[in-house]
Amino acid sequence: MATTATKFDPQALKRSIEERDASAQVAMFAENATVEVVDKANPPSRPLVLADRDAIRTQIEDLMSRDMTHKVSGLVVEGDKASYVIDCQYPDGSKVLCLATLELRDGQIVRQRGVQAWDE
Repeated sequence: MATTATKFDPQALKRSIEERDASAQVAMFAENATVEVVDKANPPSRPLVLADRDAIRTQIEDLMSRDMTHKVSGLVVEGDKASYVIDCQYPDGSKVLCLATLELRDGQIVRQRGVQAWDE
């Protein structure tokens, strides 16, 4: 019996981020996925680590509930790896820049590592 691997849909990822669709974003993560975030509060030696889909859901729902725009660019998928940039902006003009790399398996994100910086 032949099996069909589910293919990762980069345009669905882009759309879900730009449209602030938390449910669609969370659905792209495997149940046991991990997310690591490095920023001013979480340096490389102590990154923020989200260890499963529920923790990832909480983080994404919080981010997508904020009044800000998200623009995805530089989205590249190569085999089981992907990367992209997100430029975010709050209504007051403050900006956030995020860079992310993904590890993919069976069409889902199993690991995401990101670096973010924002205006202060």
